Order: sequence, then C-alpha cells, then structure tokens
Amino acid sequence: MSETTLHASTDRAQGSRNSRRLRTAGSIPGVVYGEGISPLPVSVDAKSFRTAVSGDQGLNTLIDLDADGQKFIVMARELQRHPVRGTVSHIDFQIVDPNKPVAAVVPLHMVGDAVEVRHADWEIDQQLFNLEVLSRPDKIPTHIDVDISHLTPGMAIRVGDVVLPEGVTPAGDPTISVVNTHAGRAAKTADAKS
Repeated sequence: MSETTLHASTDRAQGSRNSRRLRTAGSIPGVVYGEGISPLPVSVDAKSFRTAVSGDQGLNTLIDLDADGQKFIVMARELQRHPVRGTVSHIDFQIVDPNKPVAAVVPLHMVGDAVEVRHADWEIDQQLFNLEVLSRPDKIPTHIDVDISHLTPGMAIRVGDVVLPEGVTPAGDPTISVVNTHAGRAAKTADAKS
C-alpha cells in the first residue's frame, strides 16, 4: 500500500466564519483524532488532499500527516461535502496503527458471466456495492471481485461466500446478500402462461 505525505497547519481558528475563510483560501478544515490524543484542529491544502486520495486506494490511503512538526499516520475517515458544489468542506483524520486491523469500506466488482441464469431468462441483482472489512492498513484491497459465473437460477451470494484476500475479514453480518437471482420479465411471463 502506498503512503503519501500531507502537510497540515495546526494554527486554524475555530468557528464557521474562520472555516469559510480557510475554504476560500483553498484549504480544508479538519480534525485529527485517535487513541492517546485529544482532538487536534488542523487545515490541509485542498489540492494536496485531493492528490493524496486520488490513487487506487482512495480514502483508504495511508497518509503521513505532518501537522506543524507533529507526525501522525492517519486515514481520512469522514468527509463532509458542500451540499451543492460537492466540494469537501471538512475532514476527520483518524490516527491508525499500521500493524493493527482497521475497518475500511471496499468496492465490490461483479466478474464473470452467469450463463445458466441468463439462459433461464433470470436476472442478476447486485444488492451490495461496497463491503466493510477489517484489515491491516497495508492489506486493504482496492476492490474485491465477486465471481458470479457459477450462479444458477434461485442462488445467491452472501458476504460469507465472498473470497477475500489473505488478512482481510468481513466486518459485518456474513449472511447479508451481495448478489441475488430472480426471474426476469420473460421467465415470469412464461410461468404465467403455463
């Protein structure tokens, strides 16, 4: 997993007026929190932050945050966005231990062709598009492939069925459906006629 360095300023004043001033100047207000420290208000350059999280890992990127000489290994955990423009208006940085598992949300990609489902005029219905996993920060996958080629009509793939990389475990309920199959319009029409 790639680590990226991001410089932060700790001299930001609190309050919405000061936060607006920061955003106008091209910075994003934020807070660093984690075990062993009290929440630390910071601000980061908006362009540098976008560059830091624009790689394959996205928000799961491990960031070396240099806050005016204080060094933290963090992940961007919660982004608040402007309701109209969609620009990031606030960031929560969580301090992480690179050797301990963290929770991360990873996109799911369906791969393969469910030939039997298609030939029976049934349809594939993807229920889950992201999966929360527990993993060491350097082992967080960029995405997880869900192979649907073995599906037959009436089958489902649940979280517990998804093949995860070594060192990665699902954080939620293993019985939740990732992919379901159901009768398509043509199959329903044929059943109705018979």
